[in-house]
Amino acid sequence: MFSHIFVGITDFDRALSFYDALFEILGVESRFCERDRPWAGWQSAGQQRPYFAISRPHNGQPHEPGNGQMVAFMANTREAVRQAHARALKNGGTCEGPPGLRPEYHAHYYGA
Repeated sequence: MFSHIFVGITDFDRALSFYDALFEILGVESRFCERDRPWAGWQSAGQQRPYFAISRPHNGQPHEPGNGQMVAFMANTREAVRQAHARALKNGGTCEGPPGLRPEYHAHYYGA
């Protein structure tokens, strides 16, 4: 059901230290850590999804309630992403980017 959960943070080093220590106890492994971006993610051992990620908000604005959080649902096809995006807009959602590739996440990430 879930692809990933993204939590906005204000102090990357503090958050990284917190989650690294917590996930070591829980047996959750590091997936990536890019200090220059800054963002980091973790996943259950041997699994690609779902994963948990932290970063400053992508839009560069300060983290605050409603900015910097993301819960992403899995879709089996790009067409399903397009349809889900259209349905979400029809039912009161807002668009933060049309369906398309998001190479800043990875080469084949397709989302909306």
